[in-house]
Amino acid sequence: MKTKRILLKLSGEALQNREKGLSIDPDILASIGRQFTALIQEGAEIAVVVGGGNIFRGLAGEQGGTDRTTGDYMGMLATCINAMALQSALENVGIPTRVMTAIHMPEVAEPFIRRKAIRHLEKGRVVIFGAGTGNPYFTTDSAAALRASEIDADVLMKATKVDGIYTADPMKDKTATRFDHITYTDALSKQLKVMDAAAFSLCMENDIPIVVFNFFKEGEILRVYRGEDAGTRVSH
Repeated sequence: MKTKRILLKLSGEALQNREKGLSIDPDILASIGRQFTALIQEGAEIAVVVGGGNIFRGLAGEQGGTDRTTGDYMGMLATCINAMALQSALENVGIPTRVMTAIHMPEVAEPFIRRKAIRHLEKGRVVIFGAGTGNPYFTTDSAAALRASEIDADVLMKATKVDGIYTADPMKDKTATRFDHITYTDALSKQLKVMDAAAFSLCMENDIPIVVFNFFKEGEILRVYRGEDAGTRVSH
């Protein structure tokens, strides 16, 4: 797999440390900085879509009585907090970074403009996309697939806590087996919950391979970037 430009989908929970009671763990941010430094040394152009589940989820808010649309906008603002934290961590290790948001907030971030985002990537800057798609009822998985399509990414990397896509939840089912490769069609028909159907469909239509991998395994993201046997690849 020849890869240059990647879109990394990073969940808000990936920044969280429940044991320490931290919504955003500085040690995890520092680890991300080290991993990104290694990728950039390999020649990668990196874009990131970050979630906000460590701070607020629209669906959870709806269950608590918050209007769904309002809750989704609150979740979008949470992703912007994570994007700014990630930007600060990357700049602390000397990586030039830009945050671009789907909701207009010029005091803290640039508005998303496709050509400008691509130019940032060409100049070696990491681009972090906040606020999802800017629309309620769309997940950050869908935002990742959309942005990957818009910036002509070679691959969408989905960062998780497990080393790929399994036939069932490996945390609950010890007999679950991992796929090395699966097609978009099979991923949709089997209703695998790693990404939502809209994200799978958009990547399928635009022929963007997805790699699901364990973000917390040391060096794994570099192995995925190099095309080594790591994670699960979803493609035609």
